[in-house]
Amino acid sequence: MRLNRILLSSALVVVALVIQVSVLARLHLPGAVPDLLLLTVLGLAMVYGHVGGALVGFGAGLLADLAPPADHAAGRYALVLCVTGYFAGLIRPENGRLKSATGPMAVVVAAAVGSTLLYAGVGALVGDTAARHVGLTGLLFSAALYDLLLAPFVVPGIMWLARRADNDPLADSGPAAKAGDISTGWLSSGTGLRIGSQRGGLGALKAKARTRSTRVGRIKGVKRL
Repeated sequence: MRLNRILLSSALVVVALVIQVSVLARLHLPGAVPDLLLLTVLGLAMVYGHVGGALVGFGAGLLADLAPPADHAAGRYALVLCVTGYFAGLIRPENGRLKSATGPMAVVVAAAVGSTLLYAGVGALVGDTAARHVGLTGLLFSAALYDLLLAPFVVPGIMWLARRADNDPLADSGPAAKAGDISTGWLSSGTGLRIGSQRGGLGALKAKARTRSTRVGRIKGVKRL
């Protein structure tokens, strides 16, 4: 990974982890806890791709495993976020554009459910049966709901920051950049401005063609006289 990607990812992961531990974990919501760290990994993975997403996920998960008040085996959440970041990075389009928010929102729900199942599965392998006592169904539903509600306020901003720090031409200011920015898929379903400009260009070409044909007809008429 590039140096600017490493610095930005590290800063975002640390901030997300601090908010996760100091604020979200103390809300005492029913079921699961909103996973801000997971959303951060998803946002970066959908910009950096599957390799970058896996690396960011592993680092973020390992930091969460070692940070207090973690009470599980080290490496457990690192594995979960590494796998999640890898698969989330696979949906990154080649042209860097997402035309709607359907894809990213589906990724958030799938990641929330998948990470909860994987975390519970790894815990069962090491003898942690806490998910059985709490209720796995309630954890899955609450995790998907909380992350889905929090995602529109977190993921687009992270994707925008990742684009800016990556010096991507799509992140520059201007109408074309706004139409091509991957984070605009969360806020709009397409870019009609470009289609309109193309139609306007075709209309201008037709008008010029008509003007030229009229001039040619006039010249021919003069020659005939």
